[in-house]
Amino acid sequence: MEGLDGLDFMENETSPQMFHLLPFSTREADKPFLFVLFLLIYLTGMLVNSFIILVILFDNHLHTPMYLFLCNLSLIDLCYTTSTSPKLLNMILTGNYTISFIQCFIQLGFYWAAGSIEDILLFAMACDRYVAICQPLHYHRVFNRNHCIQITAAIWILGCSNSIMTTITASKIHFCPSNIISQYLCDAKSIMKISCANTEVLLIEIYIEILLLAVCPFICILLSYVKIVCVILNIKSKEGRRKAFSTCSSHLTVLILFYGTSVSVYVMPLSLHYKVMEQVLTVLYTAVTPALNPLIYCLQNKDVKTAVLRFLGGKANKPPRQVRTHPIHGRGFPASPG
Repeated sequence: MEGLDGLDFMENETSPQMFHLLPFSTREADKPFLFVLFLLIYLTGMLVNSFIILVILFDNHLHTPMYLFLCNLSLIDLCYTTSTSPKLLNMILTGNYTISFIQCFIQLGFYWAAGSIEDILLFAMACDRYVAICQPLHYHRVFNRNHCIQITAAIWILGCSNSIMTTITASKIHFCPSNIISQYLCDAKSIMKISCANTEVLLIEIYIEILLLAVCPFICILLSYVKIVCVILNIKSKEGRRKAFSTCSSHLTVLILFYGTSVSVYVMPLSLHYKVMEQVLTVLYTAVTPALNPLIYCLQNKDVKTAVLRFLGGKANKPPRQVRTHPIHGRGFPASPG
């Protein structure tokens, strides 16, 4: 069966060979501005995240659990922007808004994996802050080197497994004759809009994932921050309070930006009336937030700013090995093999 809006169908007549994406504007007058805008956002995200990864890897002072998670966050943000922005820039530059069936679901797989991993990683970072501030004597036992490596590996495995299941489910739904996706990328919700049947399983999967990976962790994080704030207010050291508030406010800002925008997209009704709002929110958590994350952490984090200066100056002095100092309270702890 051929020829509905230039669309070719596969043998089962339910899976189109090509999809047509709809970016923000197809007007020629808007293209230069949109291209420059999204190119700057993409390059900013790539540069700052890559730089943060290099600084953390080469500066021994930052070889701690918090910065290990931050390094992984920057890596995930690189994957996030790379899975979506290059295709968007290509569409704006060439005017070719089509994407093949296989390319669409490859993009969905990487995009969903990055989102799932970031959901779990932000929760792990919140746990790190909770133990560091509320259970300082147990910090280096709970978040020792081996535990952090295991946690990081588990996060990546869970995120990728979740993405594989969702992508396989989405690829098996039956599509209507229309091949127009009202979004600038292939995501599960926009694909459901052009399906005719068999979306129940995918819809259930999405809402279970939102509940388990976003809503429940976010509620737990907010509750933990109530306890964290109470503990911070009781810290006698003014420097300790400042440092604790600095790291926690950075993390909380990133959480609100990511969880708020991503969950909003998926709880919106499946209606064309929300198309522009959906696209704006999608850009926020797939392009803008990944570029802002390292800036948010760096601007408020004295350790990172100091490490950046050491990195630019070619100095990476090793910290003392005999005693570990707690990242918030400044107390000495015996070094452990972990």
